[in-house]
Amino acid sequence: MDILPWREAADHHGIRKGGDMAEAPKLTEELKKMDSEYEPLLPVEKKLITWSFVIGIGGLALLVWISYTFFPAGH
Repeated sequence: MDILPWREAADHHGIRKGGDMAEAPKLTEELKKMDSEYEPLLPVEKKLITWSFVIGIGGLALLVWISYTFFPAGH
């Protein structure tokens, strides 16, 4: 079994150096479009964000309360 250098092995499988260069302008154009367009959050998305924060902060508060109530030696 021959072991080829990386460049030759890559060329054998159809991967050419600079093959992705044709797609680079498309990517930059899409990124510019995304930056220029502003889409406000939907009411449902705002509710999901709010509930996520409420559940997260409530969960942390519950864990702190459990920690202080049932494991007071470490505090």
